[in-house]
Amino acid sequence: MEIRVLQYFLTVVREGSISAAADSLHITQPTLSRQLKSLEDEFDKQLFIRGKRKIVLTEDGLIFKQKAQEIIDLVSKVENQMLEEDQELSGEIYIGCGESDSMRIITDVIAKVQEEHPSILFHIFSGISQDVKDKLDKGLLDFGIMIGPADIVRYDFIKLPSTDQLGVLMNKDNKLARYSNINPIHLKDQPLIISNQEMVQNVLSGWFGYNDEKMNIVATYNLIYNASLMVDSGVGYAIVLDKLMNLSNSTMCFRPLKPQLSFNLDIIWKKNTRFSKAAEFFLYKLKEEIEEQESNNRV
Repeated sequence: MEIRVLQYFLTVVREGSISAAADSLHITQPTLSRQLKSLEDEFDKQLFIRGKRKIVLTEDGLIFKQKAQEIIDLVSKVENQMLEEDQELSGEIYIGCGESDSMRIITDVIAKVQEEHPSILFHIFSGISQDVKDKLDKGLLDFGIMIGPADIVRYDFIKLPSTDQLGVLMNKDNKLARYSNINPIHLKDQPLIISNQEMVQNVLSGWFGYNDEKMNIVATYNLIYNASLMVDSGVGYAIVLDKLMNLSNSTMCFRPLKPQLSFNLDIIWKKNTRFSKAAEFFLYKLKEEIEEQESNNRV
């Protein structure tokens, strides 16, 4: 299996037909068809259903598409890392994270890094914790921002000097909006919209005092904006992290949970990772920023 053939395969998927892909790749249709047939023969799997006007991926084809894209992304990442110039620090840094106001320290460091070395390019992948870990384990990310504690057996990590607090997003005209904070009794039997992250669900189970089967969960989310749309439409109460939305001119409001539920965040990376010079410099600047913030807090 050659990288070139994987690129052919992904081009066919993108263009939707072999003829369009052949034009895009500047090769003949018979040549492209032979390459794809060879790929299917190699794995003894049918990857396409060839229609009159467009191709459709089989179930095996969908799986292969995901893996092929990961391989191409990884090859591109390695090539860019190897081509870094010695004179001017450059390169690409890949960071995975969830939605969190604690990302501000990361974005502040990114700004400082690029001020000194504008040729460094950052790629931010937003997703739930498991997606971030999967990409980190596959080498597609350099760093991941995770709700702690980190798995110290598999990852090295640094704790970020901030916390995120859970609370309830609701409409201002809701009966619970008159309370300054929300306790488990307030939410008993109420329709809940919660994060689909397993760790958050486990923490909420402990806060409620019973498992999620007894909660009235009507929807889950992984992006706060979509959760807010459901709240605005009256679907239910969304349990979210604070400071992720500007509610100053909104019809919605945020009320913290009581007892308080808060999370620390860690930046993690695979043990024994050999960083690029750009990633090493980013980590150095992050440590410097954390030390400065902690020093200011002690004053």
